Amino acid sequence: MKNNQAIAEQTQNTKIDWDKIKSKVAYLQEALSGNDVVSHEDKHKILKIRAKSLSLQKTEYDSNQENINIIEFLLGTESYAFETEFVREVCLLNNFTPLPGLPDFVLGIINIRGQILSIVDINKLLNLPVKGLGELNKIIVIHNAKMEFGILADSILGTRSISINSIQTSYTSMPGTGAEYLKGVTSGHIIILDAAKILNDEKIIIRQDI
Repeated sequence: MKNNQAIAEQTQNTKIDWDKIKSKVAYLQEALSGNDVVSHEDKHKILKIRAKSLSLQKTEYDSNQENINIIEFLLGTESYAFETEFVREVCLLNNFTPLPGLPDFVLGIINIRGQILSIVDINKLLNLPVKGLGELNKIIVIHNAKMEFGILADSILGTRSISINSIQTSYTSMPGTGAEYLKGVTSGHIIILDAAKILNDEKIIIRQDI
């Protein structure tokens, strides 16, 4: 992430004179393709300028792409992710208290440093098929201005920055019946879940008087 920011700042602070670069490449290219005898040194110079031109164009293109930060986690054998702007923290599931009368996707409640949070089993919420034995002993606490609860995960794979262009938003199907909570799927087959929709879903809100 720091490297991407450094490249972007360097690109912004350095004014690239594309006309000058193109003119120089064209001049040397003409000499190379014409009848003039071009020295080995000039040929090397042409290749060097071409490479620099392509590198600058790629850097400028990459710095203009919009990225999002995600936290990736496993549910069974599938990779899922939330945008980190909705993630407060990650912790281990130690002791929790099951409560009667809750939807089956709510495991119960947990005390995290004096704060009582409900725990949601995303497998059951999304009606995902169970693939292999999972640990489900990690909690990803997601939140917005009005709601906060924990999401069960088998393993936390870490955080990363991805380009929005790599997310296929036209992907409308997924295992189970949770397409409404799907933000998209990356080219690396990471399923991005829509934390905003999950947090605002009325059926997940647990009343305090239960």
